[in-house]
Amino acid sequence: MEEKVFYSEENGIRIDVWLSEKIGDLSRSYIQKLLKDKNVLVNGNAVKANYKIAEGDQVTVKIPKEKEPEIVAEDIEIQILYEDEDILVVNKPKGMVVHPAAGNYSGTLVNALMAYCGENLSDINGIMRLGIVHRIDKDTSGILLVAKNNTSHEILTERFKNHDIKRVYETVVHGVLREDFGKIDAPIGRHPVYRKKMAVNTKNGKRAVTHFKVIERFDNATYVKVTLETGRTHQIRVHMSHIGHPVIGDEVYGRKKEKYRIEGQALHAKVLGFVHPLKNKYMEFEAPLPEYFCELLKKIRG
Repeated sequence: MEEKVFYSEENGIRIDVWLSEKIGDLSRSYIQKLLKDKNVLVNGNAVKANYKIAEGDQVTVKIPKEKEPEIVAEDIEIQILYEDEDILVVNKPKGMVVHPAAGNYSGTLVNALMAYCGENLSDINGIMRLGIVHRIDKDTSGILLVAKNNTSHEILTERFKNHDIKRVYETVVHGVLREDFGKIDAPIGRHPVYRKKMAVNTKNGKRAVTHFKVIERFDNATYVKVTLETGRTHQIRVHMSHIGHPVIGDEVYGRKKEKYRIEGQALHAKVLGFVHPLKNKYMEFEAPLPEYFCELLKKIRG
C-alpha cells in the first residue's frame, strides 16, 4: 500500500476537493472512496469527505496497490523508423493509445511492442509501460522513442528531464496568427475545476515553454511549426488554446463548433532529435505528415 503525507496551509476547504488538487492523477470520486474506506487520516483520525481542512493539518492518504492486469503481446503493425540493440524510433498512428490503462488493456503501442521485441524492452515502469520513455496523446500522430533496455531508458529519461531532446510538431490551429513566430511561457497544471483537463495554472502549475513559427496562413486557420522547450501534459494543445488559437479537431481544448470535421486533433510529432544513450552520437528522425493531416491542409487550401 502506497502512503502519501501532506500538510495543509489552507482553511475551510473540503478534504476531497483539497486532495484532488494535491493528487492530480486520482479522481475526486476515487478520493471519496478512499475516505469512505477510512484510508484518509487527518492528524491520525479517519474523516468524511465533507471534513474541512485547517491550517497545519497532517493528512495521510493510504492508496491500496492494485493488481496489474495481464497485458499480452498483440500482432499489430507498427512503423519502425530506426532500430538497434538499445532503442527503437517508431511512428505512432493517430488513434493508437501508447500504453495500457484502466479500461483499455489491448490495442496499444505497448501490446504491439511486446509482440515485436519480445523480452527486449525496458521494464523500469512495469509491464503496463514496457519500453515507454515518453508519451504522445492517443489522437496525436508521430515519433516516439522506445527503450529496449533499462540502461538506455535511464539515460533517456534524464535527457527528457533536462530538456535535451529536440521535439518539433506541426499543427493546424483555428484563426490567423499575426506573429510570424513567438514564444508562449505559461505554467501548466491541473484544471482547478475539471480534473481530467490541464490548464494554464499560475498558482500550482509547472513552467511550460512552447515556441511557434507560422508555416502558412489561410482565411481562418494557420499551419504552424511548434517546438517544445518543456514537455508538460497536453502542452501544445493547452498553450495554443490559451492564446486563442486552439488546435483544429481538439475535443477537449478546442471550439465546440468545428468547421473542419476530423477525428481528434490535427497535431503531428514530426521531428525527434537526441544523442544516442550509449553510442553518444546525435541522431535526428522525421515522420512524414500522415494522410489525415495532408487531407486537412488540402481541404483548407481548396
